[in-house]
This record gives sequence, C-alpha cells and structure tokens, in this order.
Amino acid sequence: MRLLIIGSGGQLGRDFTEQAAMAGHGITAVDYPQIDIRDKSSVNTFIDDTKPEAIINCAAFTAVDDCESQRDKAFALNADACGILAEAAKRVSAVMAHFSTDYVFDGTGSAPYTEDSPTGPQSIYGKSKLAGEEAIVNTYDDIMIFRIAWLYGAHGNNFVKTIRKTASANAREGKPLKVVNDQFGTPTWTVSVCRQVLAMLDRSERGVFHSTSEGSCSWFDFAMEIVASAGINVDIRPCTTEEFPRPAPRPCYSVLENARLKAAGANIMPEWKDGFREFLSTADPLTFNNENPLIK
Repeated sequence: MRLLIIGSGGQLGRDFTEQAAMAGHGITAVDYPQIDIRDKSSVNTFIDDTKPEAIINCAAFTAVDDCESQRDKAFALNADACGILAEAAKRVSAVMAHFSTDYVFDGTGSAPYTEDSPTGPQSIYGKSKLAGEEAIVNTYDDIMIFRIAWLYGAHGNNFVKTIRKTASANAREGKPLKVVNDQFGTPTWTVSVCRQVLAMLDRSERGVFHSTSEGSCSWFDFAMEIVASAGINVDIRPCTTEEFPRPAPRPCYSVLENARLKAAGANIMPEWKDGFREFLSTADPLTFNNENPLIK
C-alpha cells in the first residue's frame, strides 16, 4: 500500500516509517517544513504528487504545558489541520489514520475508559485534540482515530529516557528520585502502536479506537521498572502531583480500554511490561535529555 506518513521526524513518526517499510509498504515520509498541515495548498501538493492509498498523520503539537499559553497554535495544528487532512484524504479516496490522546477524558474516573466513555478534556491540549477528532469524523468516513497514551520509544524525548538520565545523576550525587504516584495510566511502546495501526489498514473497521498496552500502573511504578531494568542504584520515593504544579492539568486516571479492537478480534497490543521488555531488547542505546515534570 502507498503510504503518506506526515510527521515522520517525531517519536511516533520515525518508528511508524521504519515499521511500515519493514511491512513492505511504499512510503513517502514528510515533516514540517516540507509540508505544512495548516496550509491546504501544501497538503494538496503532497497528496497530488504521491497519490497515497493511506494518509498517516503523526504530526501534532504535543507540548502539553506550552499549549496552555499557545492556544492558537494548539488548535491550528491539533484541530484545524485535521480537517484539512481529512478533506484531502476524502478527495483522493485514501484511508486516513490519525492519533489522539487520553487527554480527551477528564481523568476523574476509576475504571478504564472505552471509546464510548464521555469525553471532558481539562487542558488546552486535550481540548484541541478532541476538536481534531471531531473535525475528522465530521468530514470523512474512511478514517481511523487511535487514542494513545504514555508513549515512549527510541526516538524523541520521553519518560523512559528522562528517568534513566535523572536516576543516574541522582545516584551519583546521593540524592533520592521523587516520582508522582497518584497518576495512573498504561506505558505504551511506539512500535506496539505502529504494529496495531498497520494491522488495521487492510481491515474494514473504521472510527475511533483505543490503542494502548494492557494493564496499568502509576508513574512511580513505571519509574521503578525503568530503574530496575537499568541497574541504577537510586532511592526512589513516591510523591503527589501537587508537589509538581504545572500550567496544564494532568488526568489522574487515564487508563484506556481497547474495547473496539477487542470486539473486532483485532487487538494485538501487549501487556505493558512485555512491551517494555521488548523495547529494551531492541532499542538502540538511549540518549538521555530534557526534564520531565513528573520527577525531580
């Protein structure tokens, strides 16, 4: 299948490009400034030149705290651009796959959210991503929207890299590592998501799907797993979200249930610890950089 992968330079986009190539698909991989998804003419130029059978949108403004102060940019990239891409996909009859987030929910629940659970985003990021979902659904039928959460991978910045970097530094300095223990979700490897989406391209099911690994834990639990796997001798201590105030509210509970994938007999997402172990066995050595608001 001819795929146009947009946002190919990001954490998810890079792995999607690699996995799609391994699966034998024809690929055109682009990112900003090659393409500006806010500009109809830019999008249409690539669509007309590549004639894709599927458009995979991995592009988004995902800096959650920055979205609070850059609302216009958040809605332009996460919402308005989705409508433009859906219109372009419809024009050439290409299936469109798009990625959304657990932040479309309010995070006050205590049971896993299904695709039918009421939404209620609390942050600008979540609101812009939900608006993007609505723009796509209201424009075109041949679409798949995959809500993902707690993503990590070999590329880009993520919790795994930050924990390993900070834990190593704190161990050298004899300082404890404090990690939030009152936010719950499911760590999900980018490659697991890529495999799931690629497996869905030839199927007939369309609409919104949850696509996270199975099981759940707190950020503290995940940090314990990361540190243990790296053999870092550091004192890890649980703390509360209130100890790390941030501009954007974080959902306390954002466990997603892959209900529609399971109903279709299509769910291939692994248990989160199994996914993490495979990630560790296949990833190149990690580059540690940047800080994370969930640790100190």
